[in-house]
Amino acid sequence: FRREKKEESCRTLDSEVNETHLDTANMTTSRRSSIKLASLLAAAMLCFWSPLVSSFRPPVTHPRFPSATTTTVLSAAPKGALKDIVIPSVFGGFDVNNQEEDQDPRVWVPQTDCLDFRPLCFSSSQGYYVNLLRFKGGGVLGCHFHPSPVHALTLKGGWGYKEHDWHADAGTYVFEPPGETHTLVVDEDCEEMVTLFHVTGALIYKDPQTGEVAGYDDVFTKLEKARAWYKECGLGEDYVEQFIR
Repeated sequence: FRREKKEESCRTLDSEVNETHLDTANMTTSRRSSIKLASLLAAAMLCFWSPLVSSFRPPVTHPRFPSATTTTVLSAAPKGALKDIVIPSVFGGFDVNNQEEDQDPRVWVPQTDCLDFRPLCFSSSQGYYVNLLRFKGGGVLGCHFHPSPVHALTLKGGWGYKEHDWHADAGTYVFEPPGETHTLVVDEDCEEMVTLFHVTGALIYKDPQTGEVAGYDDVFTKLEKARAWYKECGLGEDYVEQFIR
C-alpha cells in the first residue's frame, strides 16, 4: 500500500513539473510573439509617419539662390576641412575697364617703389602662395629662378620675360615650368600692370652676371612682409590670418 502511494505521489509530482514547464514555454512563446508584434507595429508606424514629418520640415533657402530650397542642412565640406577663402572684389584698387573702384588701398603690400602685391592665399601647409602683382609705370622684377611651377593670368597691362619672345596682355594665361630662370619686364608705356600669380615653392633671385643667389621669396617671406605691412599701416597684423591655409 505504501509503495502504491509513493508511486502515485511521484506521478503527481512529474505531472505538475511537466505542466510548469509547459506553462513557462507558453509564456516565453507568448512574450516573443508580443515583442515581435510590437516591433512590426513600430516599423509600420515609422513608415507611415516619416513622409509626413519630412513634408512638414521647413525648407532651407539657399543664401545665394533664393529659388533653390532643400530639406537638408547645407554643408559643402567634410568635418575638419579647411575653410574657404572668399574675397568679394579682387579688382579693388584697380579695374580692368579703367574705372575707379572704392577699395582700401592698404590691402596692397609695397615691395619696391613701383611694385606691390595683394595676397589672396598663403598656403603654408603646401608651400605655395597666390597673389596679385602690380607694377605702376613699368618696371623690372630681377632675374630669378623657379624650382617649381608657376601659373600666371594677366588682368591688366602688358609684360613679358627678357629671355622669351612671347608677350602677355590682359587675358593671357602663362604656365612657367619648373627650372626656368628669367627676368620679368613690364611694358615701358604701361601705366599699370596687374597679374595673378600662383607660385609654388621659392622664387630665387640671381645675379644675372655671375648666377650667384642674391635672395629669395617663398610663402613664408611673403607672409611676413604682408604681416609687417598690415601692422604698420593700421589694419593690424592679424589681418593676414584670413589668407593663411
